[in-house]
Amino acid sequence: MEEAASHRLHAFFRLAAYTGGRRGEILHLRWADVDLDAAEIRFEGSTGVVDGKRIEGSTKGGRSRVVGIDQGTMHVLEKHRLAQEADRSLAGPEWVESDQVFTSQLGHLIHPDTFTWLMHKLILAHNEPKTVARRNHPSEPLPPPVRQLPMIRLHDLRHLHATLLPLEGVPVHVVANRLGHSDPAVTLRVYAHVLRESVAAVADVFAKAVERTAVANPLA
Repeated sequence: MEEAASHRLHAFFRLAAYTGGRRGEILHLRWADVDLDAAEIRFEGSTGVVDGKRIEGSTKGGRSRVVGIDQGTMHVLEKHRLAQEADRSLAGPEWVESDQVFTSQLGHLIHPDTFTWLMHKLILAHNEPKTVARRNHPSEPLPPPVRQLPMIRLHDLRHLHATLLPLEGVPVHVVANRLGHSDPAVTLRVYAHVLRESVAAVADVFAKAVERTAVANPLA
């Protein structure tokens, strides 16, 4: 997220990580699907690739869904909308009008694979910083980062979202609805390893709750 923060398409990666939306669902978003007052977005459809061409269709489950967003993500979307309006003003008559949340700097639709490759480039940019020219000094290589980023896929941001929620105690049916799984059984099957860790922690949660109660009410 830090590496992507300065990129004009930062909001896409923010949504991928903080909503668990699929690539096509996020790319399909229109501003009419974004309600910043209610802090939620609606995934109405999906954008895919067939024979190398961008196509529009329904979500994978065939149903729309509403997903809540946090304050930080709301702020990122607000900044993105302002930046898009600035692009529109700068482009003038060359701007291609649409209600799409994610477009090029001239308003054109973006090919889905662009985001897949862009994530790869952002990770490489962090792990292998280029040589920079410094004023009055010869070009010097930037020091390598203290912590290397793993070369994960764009879809792994969705997995990250789905993995952390059960570990934080979010019920499986809530996670399933957020991810767009038609049946919580799908969530249970895909993220069974995470849920096993969560179940194992329940015993400690109960034990600690009992200890707190005993301390607060020693004569109970």
